[in-house]
Amino acid sequence: MSSNVRPETMERITTEALANAFIDEKIAEIKAQVGNKKVLLALSGGVDSSVVAALLIKAIGQNLVCVHVNHGLLRKGEPEQVIEVFKNQMNANLIYIDATDRFLDKLAGVEEPERKRKIIGEEFIRVFEEEARKASDVDFLAQGTIYPDILESGPVKAHHNVGGLPEDIHFEGLVEPIKLLFKDEVRVVGRALGLPSGMVDRQPFPGPGLGVRCTGAITRERLNLVRESDAILREEFANAGLAGKVWQYFTIVPDCKSVGVKDNKRAVENFVVIRAVNTVDAMTATIEPIPYELLNKIVSRIITEVPGINRVLYDLTPKPSGTIEWE
Repeated sequence: MSSNVRPETMERITTEALANAFIDEKIAEIKAQVGNKKVLLALSGGVDSSVVAALLIKAIGQNLVCVHVNHGLLRKGEPEQVIEVFKNQMNANLIYIDATDRFLDKLAGVEEPERKRKIIGEEFIRVFEEEARKASDVDFLAQGTIYPDILESGPVKAHHNVGGLPEDIHFEGLVEPIKLLFKDEVRVVGRALGLPSGMVDRQPFPGPGLGVRCTGAITRERLNLVRESDAILREEFANAGLAGKVWQYFTIVPDCKSVGVKDNKRAVENFVVIRAVNTVDAMTATIEPIPYELLNKIVSRIITEVPGINRVLYDLTPKPSGTIEWE
C-alpha cells in the first residue's frame, strides 16, 4: 500500500474490521518510517487531517506535533472542538494559534474573491512556516492527502494548508497514511479511531472558510452574522435528521443590505441566504428541498436570534448555472 497508485487488489474499506486492519498496518508503517523522530501536522479539524492526527497519535504519541491555526474564518465551535478532542481527550501535543486579527487585518477592504482566497492561503503558509521554524527538532511533515487528490493532480498533491513552504524548511520526508483512501473510506477509519461523528461526518468546508460566504470585503460584523446563522442552520438540520443526508448546507451574508421593519421602525440591515445542495462529484449539484415547516423554523430563529439580520432568502439555483459556493 506504499505506492502512489492504488493497487487494484486493495479491498474497499467499508467495515470496522477492515478499518482496524488498515489502522494496524499503517501504525506499523509509520513506526518503521519515523522511528523516534518527530512529525509536524497542520490540523485543520477537517475529516482528513483529523484522521491523520488520530492515526499518528496511536503510532507515535507525543512525537506528533499538531498545529491548529484559527484564522477567524472557522464555523462556530470548531476551534473548541479541535482542542477538546485532540488536546483534552487524546492528549495530543497540540499548538493552538489564534491568528484571527492577523488574517482579518490582511483581508480588510479586499473585495475580489480570488484575491481573498490567495491572501488566506498565503497567510496560512506564513503562520505555519513560523511554527515549522520554531520546531527545529521535527524531521517529518504529515499531510491529509487522500486518493482523489492524487487522481486530480498526478503527483502527490500538497495539502492546501501547507503547500508552498519555503525551500529552507527541510523535512526528511512526508507522512501520508491515508493517501490511498477515498473520502468515504477515510470516514470509516475515523470512526474506528474513535473520532466523534461531528468531526468524521462533517460536511465539506472550503479552505478559505467563511471568507467565501461573507461575500465582498469581509467585516467582523458580517462574519459574525454568517457564523451565527450557519450555527442555527446546522443545529436545525441535525435536529431534523438531515445532517447526514444533505451533502452541503450553509448560509451566506452578501455585502449589501435590505429595508425591513423591527420594533415598528424602519430597519436597514443585512440579509442571510440559505443554500443546501446534494451532489456526487461536486461537478453538478441539485437543490435539497427543505421541508417548509423546518425552513420556517430556521428563518424565525435567524431573524430573532441574530441581531442585524432582517431577511432570509433561499437559494434555489442548481449547479450549473450556479456554483456551490457563492465565491
